[in-house]
Amino acid sequence: MKRREEREQAFILIFEKSFNKDLDMQELFEMAEESEVMVPSDFAKKISLIVDDNLSEIDEEIQSVSIGWNLGRMSKVVLAIIRLAVAEMKYMEDIPVSVSINEAVELSKIYASGEDASFVNGVLGTISRKKEG
Repeated sequence: MKRREEREQAFILIFEKSFNKDLDMQELFEMAEESEVMVPSDFAKKISLIVDDNLSEIDEEIQSVSIGWNLGRMSKVVLAIIRLAVAEMKYMEDIPVSVSINEAVELSKIYASGEDASFVNGVLGTISRKKEG
């Protein structure tokens, strides 16, 4: 399986978690397999767990650069994509930041709108610059 497909699985799991806050990620992995929606890859599981375990820190990072936008105003799709990318940027040093941003923009083009892709790019670009500084 290609990394892009694994990232897409992770996005779907993170998105699903936003509707099922009472379930832990392991339960979501099992539900996905049992319903034959997907068999989550090791990468998808790893990054989904990173997001779940560090959600408040990730959300604080997103909120700190989202001037005029609170997380409640963002669509669940966009928020899941940004959370995925921020988790990669903060906790997976083997993935170049530019790859995380590009992949998030590509996911946005598929699952959200063109405007959302620009928003995702802007938020992640700001986080990237903040991380460098």
